[in-house]
Amino acid sequence: MEMNRKPLIGLTTSHNIETEETYQPPACPRAILAAGGIPVILPLEASENDLRQLVSVLDGFLFTGGPDVHPFRFGEETLASCGGASVQRDRMELALLRLAIEQKKPILGICRGIQLINIGLGGTIYQDISSQVKQVLPIAHQQPFPHKVPSHTVEIATGNLLAEIISGRFPEDENASSDRQGNDISALPTHSPAPGDPAVSRISLRVNSTHHQAIRDVAPPLKACAYAPDGIIEGVVMKDYPFLIGVQWHPEYLWQDDAAAMNLFKGLIKTASSRFFRTVSS
Repeated sequence: MEMNRKPLIGLTTSHNIETEETYQPPACPRAILAAGGIPVILPLEASENDLRQLVSVLDGFLFTGGPDVHPFRFGEETLASCGGASVQRDRMELALLRLAIEQKKPILGICRGIQLINIGLGGTIYQDISSQVKQVLPIAHQQPFPHKVPSHTVEIATGNLLAEIISGRFPEDENASSDRQGNDISALPTHSPAPGDPAVSRISLRVNSTHHQAIRDVAPPLKACAYAPDGIIEGVVMKDYPFLIGVQWHPEYLWQDDAAAMNLFKGLIKTASSRFFRTVSS
């Protein structure tokens, strides 16, 4: 194997439940390429054995956005406000998640991805924020702007993997620094916590938002570390795991102008790359 081999990142595929077509919008593959990886679109019809083989070969995984997860997957009846679901995609992605975690592969989840990860690890989600959550401040989680335009802020607690990654401090890079060239985080001011808040400090980040579901009960292996102004969970990390991050926003539409968004993909690629090289050399 050549040492300049780029890590292979498996991407879950979109599924049109009416036409049965599978496809992948270009935003996520472009972000993976820009961060130094090679995107591999995973087949929806892959069997358990197929997925096991793919997980052993691929170096990291990106669980992409998409439709709602079927409520039966987290033990609930379907509410009138729930959207369409792909039973095939739910099955494939939950199996993929389990196998990827078994092999401790780096994982990034975006929008549906953070919800799928939470469900797969034993958590639940709101089927519809507007009808299930009483909001004093009705944040536009379905924003009226194009995807590339941020619509609300998130507050990210420091002292966790998500905060480190968006700040440009990568676990696998011993010389990482938050002020390195290309990782300007001047737009991410650190704030002092409110009285009584146990968090040491927070990072404020402007994000885009195109979802009507969100994490409700956090799965036991996960830790919530980012919140919207209305209290909706926007980011999680997995405790005692090399690299598992879930975000509710869509960094794949922001990375060209936003260092924090790009760092999420760089973090996935750097971790996947270092794991690959350790495997080859061992």
